[in-house]
Amino acid sequence: MPTISKPIIAPEILSQIQEQFEQEKQVIVHCCFQNNYTLGNLVRIWPSTFLVDKFTGCSSKLIFWENIAVFPYWTEVPPVKEYSFTLIFSALPKECKVFDFVEEVIQGSGFLVTDIERNETDVYTLKLT
Repeated sequence: MPTISKPIIAPEILSQIQEQFEQEKQVIVHCCFQNNYTLGNLVRIWPSTFLVDKFTGCSSKLIFWENIAVFPYWTEVPPVKEYSFTLIFSALPKECKVFDFVEEVIQGSGFLVTDIERNETDVYTLKLT
């Protein structure tokens, strides 16, 4: 049986691959919105929603959303129900330890969750009100 040798990859190429991998990391935020009203409620997310590093102020941009309407459209939430949706953001800075979830809106007030401690998976679940 022939011996299969492991391919040799130049250290420079491995370094480039690692850098690209680090740049491509994304942050996944699972959101739960609780409608406490006995009537239906409307919810949406604005494209001006960011994750902001508490130390540097660098922000990660919203790049994908699932199961939620984006301004100017709305998603209806049934009475007294919890509604879940997922947001995906660009990578946080490597050094980031704590960040804020900030929705900047021009009408009313946006969602805000502060002092979120970063974890190794970059997957989070937030309760929004």
